[in-house]
Amino acid sequence: MALRLGDTAPDFTQDSTDGPIRFHDWAGDNWVILFSHPADFTPVCTTELGEVARLKPQFEQRNVKAIGLSVDSLEEHGQWGNDIERTQGCGLNFPLLADSDRSVSTLYDMIHPNADSTNTVRSVFIIDPQKKVRLTLTYPASTGRNFTEILRVIDSLQLTDGYKVATPVNWTDGDDVIIVPSVDNDTAKTLFPKGWDEKTPYLRVTPQPDK
Repeated sequence: MALRLGDTAPDFTQDSTDGPIRFHDWAGDNWVILFSHPADFTPVCTTELGEVARLKPQFEQRNVKAIGLSVDSLEEHGQWGNDIERTQGCGLNFPLLADSDRSVSTLYDMIHPNADSTNTVRSVFIIDPQKKVRLTLTYPASTGRNFTEILRVIDSLQLTDGYKVATPVNWTDGDDVIIVPSVDNDTAKTLFPKGWDEKTPYLRVTPQPDK
């Protein structure tokens, strides 16, 4: 059964390049990005893992831990890691699950038989510190993910958790945001002392409140 937004991310224990991982314990009080790959020694996946390794400082600034998955073995992961470092200029610095028994892939519905009956698709799960699923994305095997967009979504989720705002189309950190309709104008005066531009009663644009 597919996971939906707001569901608790299932716990699991699985081998990884960093040793056995009990997922909820490993996640701790952090946000998590859990993402799967069709297979080791594949070109698009190689570029993606190199990018996540490069982005580790940006994930850490946001209290995010990254963890990857493919259905290949630990031995293959280790050999592939050498290729990643050589071709992408950055070695693996986050765990890569060796889901050879497909237990995690099945738990998170990462295998789509009509696309590929054995390998995982490019699934993405963003999970908050309460272990709730906050975002899901599914990419085809031929298309590499945009991790700038994934960071943008994390920024939005963390901002909107802290303030009664939503982020508009194409928003990036530092742009104006929208006051949620459930906040009346009298309350908004206290919450948003910088004021707002009322386009309509339900579209009130205000500077990002944590800037």
